[in-house]
Amino acid sequence: MQVKAPHRTAAEHRPPPHPPADRARPPTARRWRSRTVQGLGYAAPTALFVAVFFVLPLLLVGQMSLSDWPLLAGDRGGNAPENYTDITDSTLFWPAVRFTLLYTVIVTVVLLGLALLLALLVQESRPGAGFFRTVYFLPGALGLASASLLFWGLYSPTTGPLSRTLEKLGLVDDPVSFLGTPTSALLSTVFLVVWKFAGFYMLILLVGLQRIPHELYEAARMDGASRAQIFRSVTLPLLRPSLALSLLLCVTGSLLAFDQFFVLTKGGPDNSTVTVVQLIYREAFQRLDLGTAAALSIIVLAALLLLNVLQFRGLRRADES
Repeated sequence: MQVKAPHRTAAEHRPPPHPPADRARPPTARRWRSRTVQGLGYAAPTALFVAVFFVLPLLLVGQMSLSDWPLLAGDRGGNAPENYTDITDSTLFWPAVRFTLLYTVIVTVVLLGLALLLALLVQESRPGAGFFRTVYFLPGALGLASASLLFWGLYSPTTGPLSRTLEKLGLVDDPVSFLGTPTSALLSTVFLVVWKFAGFYMLILLVGLQRIPHELYEAARMDGASRAQIFRSVTLPLLRPSLALSLLLCVTGSLLAFDQFFVLTKGGPDNSTVTVVQLIYREAFQRLDLGTAAALSIIVLAALLLLNVLQFRGLRRADES
């Protein structure tokens, strides 16, 4: 006897419903999606800040550099590339470039050399090391404009204490004009910058020195290496990341020097201490030409980007060799 299969309704022939999309995804994919959304939420404020305070102003400066844009009259239309040719034809442009490069080289060599020496002196934990670390770093807590104003008073040949002290000691007969000649103005400003920032770079290099394992020094001493050999073969190679950071910050800051020269020398004597950033200030707020100032700003930005790329490449090749 043949048994017939029970009759099924149309509803029973329907395929089972698919699970919701969120349930169908594996837990790993849901977790990755939630972390991505969370990461975007954390990055959004920074991205908005960069867009508002860097990208948009940069685009505006680019537009100004291609336009006739007086400070008090606004945009008068494009004039590209007149702003770029005008600034390079200026009698102050190339002297300002040469002086800025000379200042950058002197400050970088003296400042980083002194900072490394100070870091080596206070590297070991010995009595008084913490005190000297604090003393060396204290000038860095003072603003650059305030420090420049302080040294302007110290350098004054009429009211400043330095010139009077030298006269009382019999070292000079007449008041000393520390800012009266191009060479003395440059060296006096370099002294101010070194006094101000030596402790800051000392701190960066000190952190790098303290990350070097003491076992490497002990092994080098057991092999009979001298102090000079240890410094050359152990300290310098392992200190390279801190030196690279210090070099990058020092070169960039020196190329953008403005406050110290604006307060101390006003570009004098005879425009011998005019930096590139001072030239931007003159074009924008003394000649009232924002277009030319913007063109010079774009040139400075391109030069800084190129220099930083070359520095990174050089340091990377040194690490690979």
